[in-house]
Amino acid sequence: MSTATLADLARPEIRALKPYASARAIADAAGILLNANENPYPPEGDAGLALNRYPDPQPAGLKARLGEIYGVASERLLITRGSDEGIDLLVRVFCRAGLDRVLICPPCFGMYALSARVQGGAVIEAPLVERDGDWQAPDDLVERAAGCRIAFLCSPNNPTGNLLASDTVEAVADAMAGSGLVVIDEAYIEFAPETAMVRLQQRHPNLVVLRTLSKAHALAGCRLGTVIADPVIIDLLRRIIAPYPLPTPTVAAALQALTAAALERTRIQLVELDAEKQRLCQALRAMPSVRSIWPGAANFVLIRAADGPGLVAAAMAAGIRLRDQSAQPALADCVRITIGTPAENNALIESMQRWTP
Repeated sequence: MSTATLADLARPEIRALKPYASARAIADAAGILLNANENPYPPEGDAGLALNRYPDPQPAGLKARLGEIYGVASERLLITRGSDEGIDLLVRVFCRAGLDRVLICPPCFGMYALSARVQGGAVIEAPLVERDGDWQAPDDLVERAAGCRIAFLCSPNNPTGNLLASDTVEAVADAMAGSGLVVIDEAYIEFAPETAMVRLQQRHPNLVVLRTLSKAHALAGCRLGTVIADPVIIDLLRRIIAPYPLPTPTVAAALQALTAAALERTRIQLVELDAEKQRLCQALRAMPSVRSIWPGAANFVLIRAADGPGLVAAAMAAGIRLRDQSAQPALADCVRITIGTPAENNALIESMQRWTP
């Protein structure tokens, strides 16, 4: 697929749009700054962050570090306010209201369908299939993706935790070449790094990868994600992103979380979380009130309980918050349990052992 073809997939209004040029986009932050109507005095508690100044829209240092970690050139990156913003930008740039369709594979993250509907796009479902104790893509996934402008796939998937085979993703990308984008959401990829699909972009320019620092890197409160895509796609997204999407403290926290020492700490935590997950699953299997368990490949476990909503209510009464998934397709009485600290997991196990449906 040529870059011209990628650009042609975008809405004509976006292709013709001249983006807003902020003060920081036109000129850097060096010298005497009298071009952005900022207060020249830092606020109390500034701690050297220069919070009286607008931040760099796409900080070069952070982009370079993310590119190094993800193994891609920085021009293939757009840093966003979490993956949510990346999803929203993609839908707004490429989907024409009342004309284009968006594919999702429920049960899945709800923002794919929400963003599509807000934009006036039709949502096409290709539901996952429970088979051999796991969740898998349907056999007709490629056929259902035909004619869609965007296909949202997630691996590891939320809330089922299943992985998608790279062959499956490539088949969808091949089928949509010249007509649409395949977006693979890898929010939980650090828990299954061997399955990362950024490498597939060399063969499939219409493949977009989403990453986030919210999960493994423990920065959910910072709201920082990344779109990894062909530079043509990145340019189109930048035309409509907010002028200053990344607060200065967020950027500072991200850079600190991506140092070599911090990454080693994250690696150790991932090992510990996996061990806790195995221990929790072992305890859950011994509970009569738990009918099914899907350990998955992320930092959570999906279970089917005798009474899912009842379990969530009982846990809440004990001061523990679980996520009821019963409203999702095929997930009646299902509950998603995030892996916590050993003490938190002990409290959950003890609470569930006392619970009677």
